[in-house]
Amino acid sequence: MIVLFLGDIIGNPGRKCLENYLDILIREENADVVIANGENAAGGIGITPEISDTLLQLGIDVITSGNHIFKKKEILDYIDREPRLLKPANYPPDTPGNGCYIFSNKKTRGCEIAVFNLCGRVFIDNFDCPFRTADKVLSFISKKTSVIILDFHAEVTSEKMAIGWYLDGRVSAIIGTHTHIQTADERILNKGTAYITDVGMCGPRNSVIGVKKEIIVNRFINMMPHRFSVADSDNWISGAVIDIDETTGRANSIRRINRKIFD
Repeated sequence: MIVLFLGDIIGNPGRKCLENYLDILIREENADVVIANGENAAGGIGITPEISDTLLQLGIDVITSGNHIFKKKEILDYIDREPRLLKPANYPPDTPGNGCYIFSNKKTRGCEIAVFNLCGRVFIDNFDCPFRTADKVLSFISKKTSVIILDFHAEVTSEKMAIGWYLDGRVSAIIGTHTHIQTADERILNKGTAYITDVGMCGPRNSVIGVKKEIIVNRFINMMPHRFSVADSDNWISGAVIDIDETTGRANSIRRINRKIFD
């Protein structure tokens, strides 16, 4: 099974990248499953029902998220009725939405795949423990399928690497998101789990993690608040392609991708 995982979609530029190129990328990579982090797809922060529907119609099977999932109030009702849009499973239990989705599609030939989402705690927010939450989630999804993908949305590399070792051999792949900067540490861990600390973003590289660079530079210099605006030049798609053995759930390979999109 070939899984295409796309990094954080940043606003309209990120969405345009996928509208123009996702079909081509799926064919080039012969992808069976497409997963993308969409928590910044609406103006650079949050996601709306309309944007979620559009991304799913483009061919994305599951949209993962992170600490910005509830930034748009209109998502609160939608996320309860659209199981393909995930919240991190370690949000408090009374928050709307689901942290895991199990499915098959025409390309997976009846083999089910589970996707779940967790948020780190270091420098982000007071989420429930992602390690213990992972144990709870795996206690039931591992009975249904051996093909399991985790989007770990976290700030620091040490927390990401730690959960990589903690879950090695228990999930097929751990894909890091949130920093919008792709790391060069993709590997197969000792017990067969594909790992990368961060897959990067889909959107404007001529920016500071998606925001117009002059805004962020000025904020660092004068320490005054500035309204963020998404940049829109030098747009790229970043992500990873993971080859997974459907029988064992172990990863055969993981490879970073970076594609410049020409408007």
